[in-house]
Amino acid sequence: MAHRTMLDLDGSRPSALIRPFAKFFRLEAAGGILLVTAALSAIVIANSSLGPAYFSFWQTPFTVGAEGWALTKPILHWVNDGLMALFFFVVGLEIKREILIGELSSFRKASLPILAAMGGMLVPALIYLGFNHGLDTARGWGIPMATDIAFALGILALLARRAPVGLKVFLTAVAIIDDIGAVLVIALFYTSKVSLAALGLAAGVLVVLAILNRMGVRNPMPYVLVGLVLWLAVLKSGVHATVAGVVLAFFIPAQRAVDEQTFLERAQSILDAFAGERPHLGPMPTDVQRDAIQSLEILSEAAEAPLARLEERLHEWVAFAIIPLFAFANAGVAVQAASADFFLNPVTLGVTVGLLLGKPLGILLFSWGTVRSGFGDLPSGVSWRQISGVAALCGVGFTMSLFIGSLAFSLPESLEHAKIGILLGSFLSALAGAVLLRSVAPAGDETA
Repeated sequence: MAHRTMLDLDGSRPSALIRPFAKFFRLEAAGGILLVTAALSAIVIANSSLGPAYFSFWQTPFTVGAEGWALTKPILHWVNDGLMALFFFVVGLEIKREILIGELSSFRKASLPILAAMGGMLVPALIYLGFNHGLDTARGWGIPMATDIAFALGILALLARRAPVGLKVFLTAVAIIDDIGAVLVIALFYTSKVSLAALGLAAGVLVVLAILNRMGVRNPMPYVLVGLVLWLAVLKSGVHATVAGVVLAFFIPAQRAVDEQTFLERAQSILDAFAGERPHLGPMPTDVQRDAIQSLEILSEAAEAPLARLEERLHEWVAFAIIPLFAFANAGVAVQAASADFFLNPVTLGVTVGLLLGKPLGILLFSWGTVRSGFGDLPSGVSWRQISGVAALCGVGFTMSLFIGSLAFSLPESLEHAKIGILLGSFLSALAGAVLLRSVAPAGDETA
């Protein structure tokens, strides 16, 4: 099969601005498919004869470190507090990129997704509180606020030929802002007893990170080592450790050491030196050619920002390993003996209705208000019916909802109710979004 260059979603060559997003979209969409598989596998195993072994395995203690400097936690905690910190680190890199050069880089571009996401967080939280007012379970109000970007984009990918790029960019921007909101909610409202000493250490680590950034250190290793200290300090402070991932991301340099013109000039000089070397028929390059290759590698690395390079290298690990593993570890819920009362529990109802109705209602109301007031515009070629479909997809909360649920509830029964609500609400939201988006005409056939 002949090699094809990367094409835009309509089959044409993408512009320089759209190409990074197109790659991001395909990666998230593929990760969403794997995520679905992992979640379904967990549910099947949890309701089979392997169920007891499944639940027991995640509670098995696991120790990292040497005697005197060891940290022992159940395997489930290492997944949720450790590996998910890397997920939040990549989220932080995405947020910083969007703020610098993406959909959040100007007020006009950011106003619609920001306000839409705010509505999509506020209304579900209020609906949940309406079902749980005066109950201890009111603490779970943050669960239906979240959007799972991998799931949502995975579903939208199935309808890619009918959806304009502007709609996918809007969904991505809303989901990323949603992630910012989730991080703030976790840090401010789902934090246990705070240790001022550990917070002081974390603040000192932030100073070190700021110095590294100010000095122009571009090697990621110093940031990784200092970041591990930051993660441990935040873990011991009482603030959830995953917040450290987002904070660390904002200190990763986003500037290139070599601009485009300098790169072109130096690269041409290196290639000329390589080409000017006498013909070499052996399997190994000559010394001059080897020097040219190494120089080109160094130059290429200098022409790319550390932020972009780290996001590129880590995104696949997060999308195809960490998030599916998190889903497999947390989605397992035993529903064999569930009764009607189980599904009518205030937590289950609050989460389900919050995701299914609250998310799209909040996004649509705030989007309409933003456009109506003149603070923002609909993306080019996008109709209100398409926005309504994407708003429904935003009710797929899954990963972040499960994560917040694990922080909100210490009682297993309440967490089980939340998981049922998340699974039910996310499934119905995915179905509603698919139906709405399948019912609209392709871009250009319907007026906005």
